Amino acid sequence: MRSEEKIRHGARPWLVNGETVLAGFVARPRGWTQGVAGSIHLGAAQQAAARAGAEAAAFRLGSPMALAITDRRLLSLSMGAQVGMGLGGGVKELLGEAPLSAVDSITVTRLLLGKVVTVTIRGTSFTLEVGAGANTKGVVAAYERCRVGA
Repeated sequence: MRSEEKIRHGARPWLVNGETVLAGFVARPRGWTQGVAGSIHLGAAQQAAARAGAEAAAFRLGSPMALAITDRRLLSLSMGAQVGMGLGGGVKELLGEAPLSAVDSITVTRLLLGKVVTVTIRGTSFTLEVGAGANTKGVVAAYERCRVGA
């Protein structure tokens, strides 16, 4: 099962009546890869900054986590570790949520083999890192559609 399918299925217990997951991807707070790749201090500083930004926006992050968008909310969901070939990585719990009216922007920047996603909620930004194949375009497009329709 693909990651996005696992997110859609695993988020069901935390959805309200009629709410559906439109798109989602697996992410980690910015700096996780640097911390694992050997630049421990820089990676830890970037992760701390991402977590502090999310906390200031009243939005909790996990590692790994899913960022999912519904027609009403942006969700942060704790994920189990993925072991490859589609194994593992199921949704564990709801960590954070924000109504789409509180989300100011979601932007994506390419970075070598992955992407950096900057989320701004209630005027406060935080960054996430995601793999190159993550459906960031789907999340951004769903956000833009929902904001226009609101």
